[in-house]
Amino acid sequence: MNKILEWDRVLFNEMPVTFLLEVILRSTVMFTFLLIALRITGKRGVKQLSIFEIVIIISLGSAAGDPMFYEDVGIIPALVVFSTVIILYRSVTWLTGKNTWFEKLIEGKTVCLINNGRFSITEFAKESLAQDEFFSELRVKSIEHLGQVRNAYLEPSGEVSVFFFKDEDVKYGLPLLPELYNKKSKAIMKDGYHACSFCGHTEEHQAGTAVCPVCKRDEWVAAINNLRLA
Repeated sequence: MNKILEWDRVLFNEMPVTFLLEVILRSTVMFTFLLIALRITGKRGVKQLSIFEIVIIISLGSAAGDPMFYEDVGIIPALVVFSTVIILYRSVTWLTGKNTWFEKLIEGKTVCLINNGRFSITEFAKESLAQDEFFSELRVKSIEHLGQVRNAYLEPSGEVSVFFFKDEDVKYGLPLLPELYNKKSKAIMKDGYHACSFCGHTEEHQAGTAVCPVCKRDEWVAAINNLRLA
């Protein structure tokens, strides 16, 4: 039967001191795995927290929790985990500050998703971001249609930055309001400006059918050119 405050058990749990080398290796492997896993989830998966903050929270939280609750986990190995994770974190932080390529590899880069009122299809396809989710982000910023948006960027943090046209430069664009966007159709019912429901390319059409010259899709939505409300 174990006694209270058997220091060898509390600190090492009867493990040899050399086991600490294995703890360092385990911590390094798990830290790297967490970093890769969170990088793969995309910017939106860690919105408002940096990848490093998420990794630190998970790694240190686990290292702190196990010796608190489990008798068979020694304090010393847990402290080694803490030290290893902090050293890895500081090393990665230092490297991202010194090497631009490494910074882009770990944190990603700012991506232009809307250019001149139209989706940047190639860039949008690279991100794990659904169109509905992106539309929701824009509606939260009181944006009715893409003709109001000069540029929109997905930041490494997962936030969306938006730059607007001046009122006099607002043009016809793809509506983002569900009650308008959901009226998309392959048949253009009346003459006027229409926007491609996929890429947002907008042009004037007569009633009938048409193929988007940008993305080669054939679904259209009646475009609007309302000004933004302050």
